[in-house]
Amino acid sequence: MDYEYAPLRLPSNVDRLTAAAQLAIQAEFSGWELARVRLYRDGTRQVMLRRRRVAEAQPGLSY
Repeated sequence: MDYEYAPLRLPSNVDRLTAAAQLAIQAEFSGWELARVRLYRDGTRQVMLRRRRVAEAQPGLSY
């Protein structure tokens, strides 16, 4: 499988429920799935999203 990846950094002031809601919206409307989450000591999260590459255009990330 060939995937495309999108790194995303969430600041420490974004709580867990808000982060989950944002990621769920991206998953539902843009086809992204969660590949990895790293939580740092300062409270920031580095999220790696992935989706399969397809021939037709798909919507990108919205911030």
